[in-house]
Amino acid sequence: MNVRRNGAVENVGAPTEASRAPQSLREVGVALAGLSAVFLFEMLDNSILNVALPTIGRELSASTTALQWVTGVYAVVFGGLMLALGALADRVGRRKIMLVGLVLLGVASLATAFVTTAEQLIAIRAAMGVAAAMTTPGSLALAFRLFDEDGLRVRATTLISTVGLVGLGIGPTAGGVVLAFAPWQVLLLVNVPIAALAFIGIRRGIPADQADELHRDPIDGAGALLGTATIVLALVAPTLFVHAGTASPLPWLTTAAAVAMAVLFVVCERSARYPLLALKLVARPLVSSGLAFKAAAGLATAGLGYLVTLQLQLDWGWTPAEAAMGMLPQVVVLIAGGALIGPLVMRVGLDKAAWLSAGAVVCGLAVYGLLGRFGYVWIAIALVLVAAGMRVVGVVAGTNVMRGLPANRTTVGAALVDTAGEVTTAIGIAVSGTILAALFTGDLATSSWSTYQTTEFREAITWAGLALTVLAAALVGWGIICARRVTCSMTRSPAADADVE
Repeated sequence: MNVRRNGAVENVGAPTEASRAPQSLREVGVALAGLSAVFLFEMLDNSILNVALPTIGRELSASTTALQWVTGVYAVVFGGLMLALGALADRVGRRKIMLVGLVLLGVASLATAFVTTAEQLIAIRAAMGVAAAMTTPGSLALAFRLFDEDGLRVRATTLISTVGLVGLGIGPTAGGVVLAFAPWQVLLLVNVPIAALAFIGIRRGIPADQADELHRDPIDGAGALLGTATIVLALVAPTLFVHAGTASPLPWLTTAAAVAMAVLFVVCERSARYPLLALKLVARPLVSSGLAFKAAAGLATAGLGYLVTLQLQLDWGWTPAEAAMGMLPQVVVLIAGGALIGPLVMRVGLDKAAWLSAGAVVCGLAVYGLLGRFGYVWIAIALVLVAAGMRVVGVVAGTNVMRGLPANRTTVGAALVDTAGEVTTAIGIAVSGTILAALFTGDLATSSWSTYQTTEFREAITWAGLALTVLAAALVGWGIICARRVTCSMTRSPAADADVE
């Protein structure tokens, strides 16, 4: 199919029999319901579980470290395996991998009813992380495959992400209500009907993969191990900086190990005959720019949320309930902002929509870093700008990455998008926490601060916000530079895809 963008005609891959949209609106609806359920699980899971952590700690006699791993092991396994399982899905079938992952999710969720120790719960959470790594990248790839037009792809992705963000918004409240009259296990058992709905929707609404949409390259075992190790270490290191502090050697050693694994991964992929991830794909303008914009949004959203939560409660003395209300501008924009994505893309195009939304993210961080200490109105403006930018980037950047890849590499591309968000989310929190730890004297959690400590905290908040602004701006700047390489003469030819197929 040829599409016109910025005056140029670009071939984005003629649809095969399997990639054509289903014949009936009913099949399309069923497929979208299934894919939306997958994203709902991803967004709802940790947000609803966090409310139950004190209850889980009491009932399972879990230590603080064990409780951290109840949520942390899911993110580490999920982020670490996405790239390898995305590459596997491009070889054996996206739909097949997703269906297997949904079965695993249902079984693991059911097993929650029989948990008696924290270690058992951690093992179940790890299994759920595997299931998420099998299903989440495929949801974007299959949504992209449902339609042949970019406008419809954006609308479908917007719908799917909106359902998930509704789950993110209502998760804590719903979890608190459920805990008032039911055991905490119910919060994870809710994944069973979600997995069943997703399985039915994908099984009935999405056709099986055709052979010409897959590739049969041998599995790059060394690349898979090195890639997984790199991402796992990159996710663990920021957490260690926050909890162990910069004075401890452990986070620095973990960071060094992550860098070493990353270097080995690049060397391995450059020399492999059948690499897990062809690096020339990442270098494609649409792919590299989309990943940079997604990374900036993940960094900003996580870092800003972390800083604002601490500021409202520790500095301004708001209760947890009041602080949750203070985050409402972000939640409202994330949920309702989907209505703006389609009109924005129609008016300015996918490329400019990505630039504008990524720029809004940077502006929101700058507002917080420079003015956030002067009153809640500035915090609300920052939350709205970052949420609005993130809402558009989440859809447009992913769509651009898919557009920039050959048809038989879309799942590993979706895994790259999700991995970029996961890793930079951890980095955003780590940067913020590390600056606070370095500039604040004493214990943040103490009930009363001296005047000097209050000044230290406010300065630390300012510097952390500005540090996030600089990092996000660098990513956005790199994304714009990459995107501008998409010139009028950039017409993908069959030979361009042949070198990676």
